[in-house]
Amino acid sequence: MLPLLPSPPGRSRSLLPLVLAPLLALVLLLGGCTRVAQPPRGVLLDALSLQIQLTQGAIARALDLEASGLPEVSRVRVEQQEAVAIGEGRGLHLSGRFDWRLPGDAIRVDSPFELYLQRGARGESWRLARPSGSSDGNSQDWITDPLPL
Repeated sequence: MLPLLPSPPGRSRSLLPLVLAPLLALVLLLGGCTRVAQPPRGVLLDALSLQIQLTQGAIARALDLEASGLPEVSRVRVEQQEAVAIGEGRGLHLSGRFDWRLPGDAIRVDSPFELYLQRGARGESWRLARPSGSSDGNSQDWITDPLPL
């Protein structure tokens, strides 16, 4: 326990403000860092919807079928998030679970997801990034698709 020194007249002897101020600053700084890194909920919904559409389109082309309409995506739960390199830039790798259903389907499905997102050059937009193999055998190539603003 630290001894309290006599305080000058008019000053409180409480160390509480001296201890709490740095802790509060640390909490605010750490809280601010996580909020900046996490994409807005709308970006996650748009990215998951686009990923389903792209997958559905690829399957439909492979089977010579017509893809149905836009999926309805809801209830996104991000469980892990990490910064990753996407090409020459930086991006985010997110994983978790989400609910979705296809148009006209009454059944809502709870599914796991993995997303790679890249922030636009000015920080105002996002792109869905998809790994596409490696042209040189050493580095990952990426296909990126813009998300709605």
